Amino acid sequence: MSGATYAAAGVDIEAGDRAVELMKEWVAKTRRPEVLGGIGGFAGLFDASALKGYHRPLLATSTDGVGTKVAIAQRLDKHDTIGRDLVGMVVDDLVVCGAEPLFMTDYIATGKVVPEVVAGIVKGIAEGCVLAGCALVGGETAEHPGLLAAGEYDVAGAGTGVVEADKVLGPERVREGDVLVAMASSGAHSNGYSLLRHVFFDVAGWQLDRLVPEFGRTLGEELLEPTRIYSLDCLAVIAAAEVHAFSHITGGGVAANIARIIPAGLEARLDRGTWTPPAVFSTVGALGGVATLELEKTLNMGVGMVAVVPAESVDASLRLLGERGLPSWVCGEVVAAGQGAATVGGAKGGDGAAALHGEYAK
Repeated sequence: MSGATYAAAGVDIEAGDRAVELMKEWVAKTRRPEVLGGIGGFAGLFDASALKGYHRPLLATSTDGVGTKVAIAQRLDKHDTIGRDLVGMVVDDLVVCGAEPLFMTDYIATGKVVPEVVAGIVKGIAEGCVLAGCALVGGETAEHPGLLAAGEYDVAGAGTGVVEADKVLGPERVREGDVLVAMASSGAHSNGYSLLRHVFFDVAGWQLDRLVPEFGRTLGEELLEPTRIYSLDCLAVIAAAEVHAFSHITGGGVAANIARIIPAGLEARLDRGTWTPPAVFSTVGALGGVATLELEKTLNMGVGMVAVVPAESVDASLRLLGERGLPSWVCGEVVAAGQGAATVGGAKGGDGAAALHGEYAK
């Protein structure tokens, strides 16, 4: 009688090795000159001597996942875009303080390693890193039989960036009279998918292959649209115009995330009439009877990033973003606190406030 083995317990080391071989070409595409070595080491190496050119370099770090959006990828058996969501959620948290993303690492946990699936996930991560201008220097794939089913996985990542100390952006720079410049999202990005899934699947009974005329594509294609990555766009704006702060619109919605970068005594006043939310947001609201305020505190409503700039930098910022193919518009201003109703405090801490006013443009 043979003894127990790791494979019999559900962990296939050979499959993991095969996954590494399949992902190598994609990781190589993210390489920056500062990266040393390749896949296979216990740690990724990044040559920090480039930071000698900084007067006082500050390292910025961020970590995130993509939430239950992975369930959409798994149901569609399409795994090569979810990695772009992961990169977007990490690097665009870095750039809000003005930091250039340098490198990322990833972590994939799955019930059973399928090399092609893992390689597809890493392909998406690598493509996201290229879009963000950062390197993918390492990662980990873990097989968790008994905790996750064979077709299930979750992904997480961490990133590191650098910013000159005297160029850090944030609430300390924001002033009354500053203008809010919105940058369009590509869709729901990677937040609020528990609500989206509940409404579309449980309430409405829709299937992912349903063609939705308002979307111009299937429900599955709409929900799996990758998160837009803004880091290079934001860095370009910083280089061309004066910027006081950025807000990455993630969980909590537009107002709550903008409130995080507004100092005490001031308020961000946003005009809903300056944009029309993409159809996915109005559709989920109508199908689920979801109130507008509930949508706004859960979903990005078509805004993925907001820049806070002085009035004299507005034209240059809009012109540059337009040249880069990123739809943008003035969505509000910074005013003295107490000038609006339905004020929202900062999500996850923060002393500022923001308020949405008016009705969305049709």
